[in-house]
Amino acid sequence: MIQPVAMQDFFITFFSSALIILAGASYALLFAWSKVNANFRIKIASYVSYIVLIVAVVLLTRAANFTGYWLSLSAVMVIGYFFAPIGIWHLCVKTHVEDHHKTLEEKL
Repeated sequence: MIQPVAMQDFFITFFSSALIILAGASYALLFAWSKVNANFRIKIASYVSYIVLIVAVVLLTRAANFTGYWLSLSAVMVIGYFFAPIGIWHLCVKTHVEDHHKTLEEKL
């Protein structure tokens, strides 16, 4: 069972949780944008967003007193946030390439 969050850690917990969502979304968006534009600076910005995500998860883990199962769940979340945009990008590319080939075949 988790120990309750101390009142002085409440705001850290709240803002780190919000930062996890924002950093994860910005990592995914910047990652996809770097694939579309092939700009190295955008790719670096996506990895910086991911680093911010890791820092926010560490802050949340410490402020919320995560141990055991919850600590491993935090680690799985960080790993999932890294690989999810990559997998979604590959899925989108493969599904849209098939649709593009089908429309070309229909035109011929």
